[in-house]
Amino acid sequence: MHLRKVGTLHSPSPLHTLLRGPDPALVLAPMQDVTDLPFWQLMTRYGGADLYVTEYFRVHPDSRLDPDILASITKNPTGRPVVAQMMGNDIPSLVRAAKELEKHPVAAIDLNLGCPVPVVYRKCAGGGLLREPARVDAILGALREAIAIPFTVKTRIGFDDPSVFEHMLPIYARHSLDLLTVHGRTVKEMYRSEVHYEYIARAVAAMPCPVVANGNVWTVTNAEDVLAITGARGLMIGRAAIRNPWIFQQIRQHRRGESIFLPTGRDVLSYIAALFEAVCHPAVREVSQVQKMKKFLNYITHGVEPTGQFQHTIRRVMTKADFFRVCAEYLDHNEPVPHEPLAALLAGSEAGCGEH
Repeated sequence: MHLRKVGTLHSPSPLHTLLRGPDPALVLAPMQDVTDLPFWQLMTRYGGADLYVTEYFRVHPDSRLDPDILASITKNPTGRPVVAQMMGNDIPSLVRAAKELEKHPVAAIDLNLGCPVPVVYRKCAGGGLLREPARVDAILGALREAIAIPFTVKTRIGFDDPSVFEHMLPIYARHSLDLLTVHGRTVKEMYRSEVHYEYIARAVAAMPCPVVANGNVWTVTNAEDVLAITGARGLMIGRAAIRNPWIFQQIRQHRRGESIFLPTGRDVLSYIAALFEAVCHPAVREVSQVQKMKKFLNYITHGVEPTGQFQHTIRRVMTKADFFRVCAEYLDHNEPVPHEPLAALLAGSEAGCGEH
């Protein structure tokens, strides 16, 4: 594996140590308005990821580090390394933010080149930058020169045409990245198409640094398939972790040849209750708490029962009591909950910019 000495670093960073290990690195994807400090803390109760990436710090000339996102770094509850992700296109601002982030306990600084949300890419940030390879080249060069700790990139395979990926890979390789995470869709494909894992495999072959695969990793079985197809050093998982917080531990159990924990309906019901307590601030109106939980249930309900009635019903509740009454109606049992989500979820929209 390609390892590069950075600045005055005399021993491998936590990121390099993880990437040199015998097992694939399991990364929780950054999902805006989801993967905050309370959500990270909750994930650790179910086995947790090996590496956590913050929600993106939006960087522009007048920006300051978001204190809520910064708290997930300074109060990191996971016991695992944290990567700070930035998104923006103004070089002096990105350099300034990176230097500020370096003062905090982060294992790496990451640049988001993959967010497919229109309000982001229309401002030529996130995945929108993939329309301007020369600009990406300049940004990466400036950040690589400025950052003394590991520097990583999260990208898609193009904006609306994956053929640009062949031109982007030499740019990524030129700037001595410590890790490249590739979501195998274009920006315009959002989360609707099949994932083009062959492009991730091309990145693995072309890059001097490790590559992590991202996109539609939902089960232990397809996690192994994605690793085999791509040759990636690890997996970044987002929506599946909302649906099944046990997924990281299940992958580890499978690789060790152990019995895989299969959550029952009551296990999922307990998780939903813990999720409510973690992400719903008591000072917020009850109806707003319920609306927030409905977004999470968009992922959790798929596969619980085949008709879609659970999701249909939960979308119409307005009170906390009704929310948990409906959840109990479908989940208060000791039967295993299916691993496989429905096809509609695989083609659905993402919660924020994550799994992104």
